[in-house]
Amino acid sequence: MHVPIVCKPMGWRSIGAFSCAISLITLPILPQLQAAVEPQPDARAIMMQMAEFLSKAQHMSVTVHGAYDALQPEGDKVEWNEVRTVTLSRPDHLRIDSERSDGARSLVLFDGKQITTFDESGQVYAQAAQPGGVDETVVHFVRDLGMRLPLAVLLLGNLPAELQQRVQSVDYVEKTATLGIPAHHLVGRTGTVDFQLWIADGNQPLPVRAVLTYRNDPGQPQFRAEFSDWNLAREPTDSTFTFVPPTGANKIPFAAALAQITPGSKGAPVKKGEKK
Repeated sequence: MHVPIVCKPMGWRSIGAFSCAISLITLPILPQLQAAVEPQPDARAIMMQMAEFLSKAQHMSVTVHGAYDALQPEGDKVEWNEVRTVTLSRPDHLRIDSERSDGARSLVLFDGKQITTFDESGQVYAQAAQPGGVDETVVHFVRDLGMRLPLAVLLLGNLPAELQQRVQSVDYVEKTATLGIPAHHLVGRTGTVDFQLWIADGNQPLPVRAVLTYRNDPGQPQFRAEFSDWNLAREPTDSTFTFVPPTGANKIPFAAALAQITPGSKGAPVKKGEKK
């Protein structure tokens, strides 16, 4: 049914004509737009599908391009970058190759019996006994050794339970194709962190991108990660998790090695005008 619309210009004549035109354009199609609106997907269900998928993967490797903020004494934020290649073979093998933005390279290796750390620039390595599997080792990395391992929770076999316990709220934002593949954009929070997560659509709900905001820290710094080169089909060989010291490398105490390969999440202060 056609509904006549009367437009009365208020003030300038052009404004009245513009308002009338907008009314004529939007009013007839409004019911169609309302009918096209679909219910939002269940954000928590999408997140848990990702968690279940990752936790059941027996083998995986992924490259993570990370960037994190470091708050400077003057209040400025400096972004530091790193690339990590993570190789996992359940239940008890893990390898993390890292390269920082200054070119420093390091290795953390767990072979089911011990942890090995290697600093390539200093040509030093250390080893320490480590019982248990990947889950216990990841917890040991972060809690006991104080190593910075963002998104370590994604490596855990009990990832679904961890997310159910930690995530207080999660909402759906949109479905986007701007990251190279269709992905669901979620936003949520834990007790200490606000997060955004992009999860691939389809039968392999893998993380595509993540942004963590540490809302209780000064300046609310962020950690950002892009995930690429996911491989869940190829089983790593034993040599992947075997460390052979390079010629000339020196073995040092484990605590000293950790200090060299884990400079801390804040980075060194950068002077005004200095490039890093």
